[in-house]
Amino acid sequence: RTGKLFSYLCTMQLSARALAAFLNGTIEGDPSVEVNRPSKIEEGGEGSISFLGNPKYEDYAYQSTASILLVPNDFQPRLPLTPTLIRVANVYEAVAVLLERFGAQDKPSFSGISAHAAVHPEAILGKEVGIGPFSIVEENCTIGDYSQIYGQVYIGAGVVIGRHVRVYPGARILANTHIGDHCIIHANVVIGGDGFGFAPTAEGEYQKINHVGNVVIEDNVEIGANTTIDRATMGSTLIRRGVKLDNLIQIGHNVEIGEHTVIAAQTGIAGSTKIGKSCRIGGQVGFAGHLNIADGTQIQAQSGIGSSIKKPNQSLFGYPAIPYQDYLRAHVVFKQLPDFFKRFIQLEKKINNTEGS
Repeated sequence: RTGKLFSYLCTMQLSARALAAFLNGTIEGDPSVEVNRPSKIEEGGEGSISFLGNPKYEDYAYQSTASILLVPNDFQPRLPLTPTLIRVANVYEAVAVLLERFGAQDKPSFSGISAHAAVHPEAILGKEVGIGPFSIVEENCTIGDYSQIYGQVYIGAGVVIGRHVRVYPGARILANTHIGDHCIIHANVVIGGDGFGFAPTAEGEYQKINHVGNVVIEDNVEIGANTTIDRATMGSTLIRRGVKLDNLIQIGHNVEIGEHTVIAAQTGIAGSTKIGKSCRIGGQVGFAGHLNIADGTQIQAQSGIGSSIKKPNQSLFGYPAIPYQDYLRAHVVFKQLPDFFKRFIQLEKKINNTEGS
């Protein structure tokens, strides 16, 4: 994403003074120095800009030949620095702001309906909507102003899509899904497929349960490539405002994900589980069904959640997941178990010998 951040800079000169004003930063060094391209902090080069966001890369800062370096406000250099510094409150937030402002250069905008698209005459399209080639928009769909549907997207009957939404190639948005404003749906996402619901019969077979609900996605949600979100059995599967989902996530029927929760790749959430607000969930986390996860919960990668979490703002790790610090202490003991067992056997022999004598 840092490549996208700086692609715009390659087309023009920007001074440290202009960048600092835009980022609400302060300058140390030459305010007139200009940049026209990006660079990694370890590579640099005159006329380039880079940033120091992670302290483990600090040594590169002293060797960098970049013209401008973004650094945190509290950065205290141990050695002299060549680049002009722009100090900001949060380096990564500053990067995100620049991406928001300039990253659009990498995203071609278009409007109008491709001659190779199939749009039902009863679909309602807002102002300057773009429909790419080989996309299908079924009856009674509504697509809001300035939204862009790229090629080979399928949008089922009764779908409602808000304003300024981007749906990238190959996505499938099935019947009656509702998507809010300013959402991003990446390639090959499937929203609104049937949930995994079957009823066992007396003959030992499984009878499919019809899923007649839908999926509701609120504003400012981003959904990564190949993620799937199942429709509810009844009611709605809910993805609340500001949620960010990585690639290859499975969200079961009737799940609810609270506002501003972020979930990393390959996580699976079984049906009817409710995840609170502002949670942070690592990759490959597994959730059993019908759980309630408290607001602010942080779960480390590859953890397994088999019961509800009632206390908010906990950090959990392991399978089954326990408090993070408890897991780390237990893991230290676990690694020493072979030695402990050996010593236990030796102690047991000594005790037996003593009792025998």
